[in-house]
Amino acid sequence: MAKSGDPNDPKGLIYESFRIDGILPSECRTIFLDWALSMPVGVNTSTAVTALLDTYVDQPPDHPMKKTLKDALKASGPAKRRGGRAARVAD
Repeated sequence: MAKSGDPNDPKGLIYESFRIDGILPSECRTIFLDWALSMPVGVNTSTAVTALLDTYVDQPPDHPMKKTLKDALKASGPAKRRGGRAARVAD
């Protein structure tokens, strides 16, 4: 397991999440968001997430942070924004 100082986890947030017993999926998502927002501009986060998954391959497959990292790699598709009246009125 990597320790803090990893260039893909400069603040050690992902590292620490794997050390928290009983961590919840919602807590992992919050930690992941903090991690993503703290990454330097220009860093390819998909590459960093892939590297983190490789780093933590020895962790249990059902750990919520592993699921969060895997979910981060899924394509999200185009944004669907509805503004004005369409946002206030149901279909």
